[in-house]
Amino acid sequence: MSLFRPPLMRAAAVGEAIVLDRSRFAKTVNLAAAAVADKKQISGWRRKLQQDRSLISAERIPAVVSHPEPALASQGAKCLLLDPKIRPAAPETWTPSLSAGVQAAELGIVPYDLQLNYDYWLYEDVMRSILPAEVRDENDGFPVGFNQAGHVAHLNLRESFLPYRKIIAEVLLDKNASVRTVINKVADVGTESEFRTFAYEVLAGPDDLNVETRENDCVFRFDYSKVYWNSKLESEHRRLVNLFTPGEVVCDVMAGIGPFAVPAGKKGVFVWANDYNPESYRYLAENAKRNKVSQFVRPFNEDGRTFIRRAADLVYEASARGEYALAEGSRKDRRRKPPPHDHNTKSATPPPEPQRTPLPPTISHFVMNLPASSLSFLPSFRGLYFGREALFAPHTATKLPLVHAHCFAGKPENDSDEAPFRDVVERVARGLGVEGLLLGKEGEVEEGAVEVREVRNVAPNKTMYCASFRVPAEVAFAPRTAEEAGGS
Repeated sequence: MSLFRPPLMRAAAVGEAIVLDRSRFAKTVNLAAAAVADKKQISGWRRKLQQDRSLISAERIPAVVSHPEPALASQGAKCLLLDPKIRPAAPETWTPSLSAGVQAAELGIVPYDLQLNYDYWLYEDVMRSILPAEVRDENDGFPVGFNQAGHVAHLNLRESFLPYRKIIAEVLLDKNASVRTVINKVADVGTESEFRTFAYEVLAGPDDLNVETRENDCVFRFDYSKVYWNSKLESEHRRLVNLFTPGEVVCDVMAGIGPFAVPAGKKGVFVWANDYNPESYRYLAENAKRNKVSQFVRPFNEDGRTFIRRAADLVYEASARGEYALAEGSRKDRRRKPPPHDHNTKSATPPPEPQRTPLPPTISHFVMNLPASSLSFLPSFRGLYFGREALFAPHTATKLPLVHAHCFAGKPENDSDEAPFRDVVERVARGLGVEGLLLGKEGEVEEGAVEVREVRNVAPNKTMYCASFRVPAEVAFAPRTAEEAGGS
């Protein structure tokens, strides 16, 4: 309701200094309050007045307040704030419960001046008050979303908001306790770096982008200016990790600092994790060590196209050597003292043997989280398992790997619009060099079909998708070129 909106501020014209004056957000709201004669009856009267909707109903405003008279407040007298439609000097506005309480001398209806200030208003409230209507539109309104990495809030402001970027950052800093630094991207990701890093300016707080963040029960540390991180993908990271089975092998082709690889390793999944960015590779290794999953997560720093086939070869060779991970039991088990020697028994109970998890010879999943270009990597799957057909069905129970490739496509116009999904399927087919791939059902990855799942909207007409499909046999077992065969 308008009573609880902040005062309207008229920001300075573009080109003039735009300053956040927090004192201008002070506002007095004239209300009525029910003074309860007996303090012990506060709870009872609160229930009665709530039932007949006499009480105030506004976010972040308490129903029970101290009496407006300082002398009575010092004695512990309390009041119940009433709905704004109720006026102290107008009994015709009182509800039956209030009237009955006054007649019984159990209540007194008194004026109450509710003082609101800058601390009360939410970020959205302040933005509506400050930003002029001409810089807003029906789609954006004002900047509300940001990517957060540890203590850093990363904005991506459109041009009309740039004159107000400092004040936007100040308010964002004020209203988010976990944020200490606010930055704004000044170039598209990848424009100045092939590693998906970006140029930025600091809008508020210290220029400190060394962050620590937690996601999916793992701790990640990194320099946000040198690697790619997107907190809005946490649910997508979790979704894919939940598809992996402990003991199987996943190849993460564009692993970044490990948002897929490290939680998967913690689950007991072997991950061959690669990133082309040397800084991402360094932080990937550090984060694997920090989260105690180095037995399962092996970092690499190679071009993804080369790595796809090389990973398949490396996993096969490592499995043939008999490599494994060793589970040493829980920390509680390791700390448990052996029982005292009992001379009446032959020996004390020995500690349990560490459990070995052998490395399988094949990769079960490939993850390709580079939505701008991941589908261009698909030709690298040709000849993935050339000459190793005996590893897979029908010779064994093992199926060919699933690929989860993220990509961009248009936004569906409505719930029945399949055009963007079919576009993704066609691009997957072209990348693999096959025909006849079908659009599969969501939640199912069938032979010869591609499951296309919406991940998130990234722009008004641009959506991120995840295309999941099984590598076709004619692709996996195709002959490699002489150059490819020499590098295997």
